[in-house]
Amino acid sequence: MTPLDGTPFNMAEYAIGRAARSTPDKTALLVYDTATPERPQESWTFAEIEDAILRLAAGLAERGLKPGDRIAIRLGNSSQSALLFFAAMAGGFIALPLSDQLTATELKSLLEDSGATAIATSSPLTDDIMPGAIVLTSADVALLMRGPTRADYAPTAADDPAFLIYTSGTTSKPKGVLHAQRSALGRRPMYQGWYGITPDDRMLHAGAFNWTFTLGVGLTDPWANGATAIVCTGDKAPELWPALIASTGATLFAAVPGVYRQILKYARPERGTLGQLRHGLTAGETPPPGLIEEWTATTGLPLYEALGMSEISTYISTGPDVPYRSGTVGKPQAGRRIAILPADGGNQPLPTGDEGLIAVHRTDPGLMLGYWNRPDEEAEVMRGEWFVGGDLGSIDADGYVTHLGRANELMNAGGYRVSPLEIEAALAACPGVAEVACSELRTRSDVSIIGAFVVGNDAEKIDADTVKAFASERLAAYKVPKEIVFVDKLPRTANGKVQRKALKLPLSPRGEG
Repeated sequence: MTPLDGTPFNMAEYAIGRAARSTPDKTALLVYDTATPERPQESWTFAEIEDAILRLAAGLAERGLKPGDRIAIRLGNSSQSALLFFAAMAGGFIALPLSDQLTATELKSLLEDSGATAIATSSPLTDDIMPGAIVLTSADVALLMRGPTRADYAPTAADDPAFLIYTSGTTSKPKGVLHAQRSALGRRPMYQGWYGITPDDRMLHAGAFNWTFTLGVGLTDPWANGATAIVCTGDKAPELWPALIASTGATLFAAVPGVYRQILKYARPERGTLGQLRHGLTAGETPPPGLIEEWTATTGLPLYEALGMSEISTYISTGPDVPYRSGTVGKPQAGRRIAILPADGGNQPLPTGDEGLIAVHRTDPGLMLGYWNRPDEEAEVMRGEWFVGGDLGSIDADGYVTHLGRANELMNAGGYRVSPLEIEAALAACPGVAEVACSELRTRSDVSIIGAFVVGNDAEKIDADTVKAFASERLAAYKVPKEIVFVDKLPRTANGKVQRKALKLPLSPRGEG
């Protein structure tokens, strides 16, 4: 799957250069403002994108960047952010996409950890952040795109570093995940195994450009297939998405499960109102029970789920050729070598049906190069020929994978280890519960209990006793949450993932039980 024979391979050339040669005048990127969804604010062809990124690459080199230097990109969900990401790789630099919602303290920490020598930012920096570094404003980036010099694609090797992504930090302090140029090739199993993508597709992604889900599904993959990527700026209230999907002509829509749930709740789309959409794609967290069925019943369109992580992006999925099966996340994508390893150690795969850690073979081209300056943590996830990222699961005789949650999110209930997913799945069926997330709550230094944080359904009244009684009929006594906290909303990352580590008391409760 990878050119490991020494042939130069550049991710930007793979994603953009090929299409710029074969279909130079085809629309590659459309940028919409949600306030005026009837027409795009920007339209770029593949030839225009290639010209911009190669002039950007030349401009970055003229500003002093050298191959291997990290350039932080903090330009929001804009065309500049997308083009600079690929320009960095085209020039042999390392792209470092960062959220524009980071606080000054968070930003300084990540920049220091990464050793970035340059940053492109749409907001001013304080004097103590990156003193002496190369700082580019949005105006600077626009100027470099029109620069007099056009670079060639850097003759990088498949294993050369391409971009550095920091994990969301929902389970620990953010750490850098370094990906190679070959990671673009590692995404090929998704093309048909998950998307069913064609050159005629238009991909609209709801996420932000600091995440492998968005950078891969929203940009790299459509361009690598000669398709069109759609970017939306402005307010992204859930009730706006159906009109955006229809007006932009999106044929594929990708978002975390929470976005789909919000669309169903607040927008209530009807069949035929989503324009040319063929199907939806979802990843990033486990969908609440019934979401996929409800989406399909409401819209008449499939919703294909995938399991992934920052270290490899998605690698298990449903899709046009892998029918949805309730309770599973699909099958390993074609060409992936997936196994279940013992949770307590060892590198020998377990028999079919046994539960353990989901492992990916280390020869997978989509797998990260490693953790940035974290050799001890990197060693913990490598077991012989396998990489284990912390997801628990099992594989049945038909090849379907059941996801049992994250090993580091297991809760201690009276000495028993319990997955929050199991409890959440049970409580999600309780009448009056719209959303639920569970977490281990420490009540004393030596005592912890399971707490359930519940967002109520506006249509039905519910109290803590009702939730506990419902749980008691479906779960062993030690799994029943001892604390029920009603909240207006669950804490989520900028990309919509539930932050279980933020589920603590108090959490803007409406009432407790």
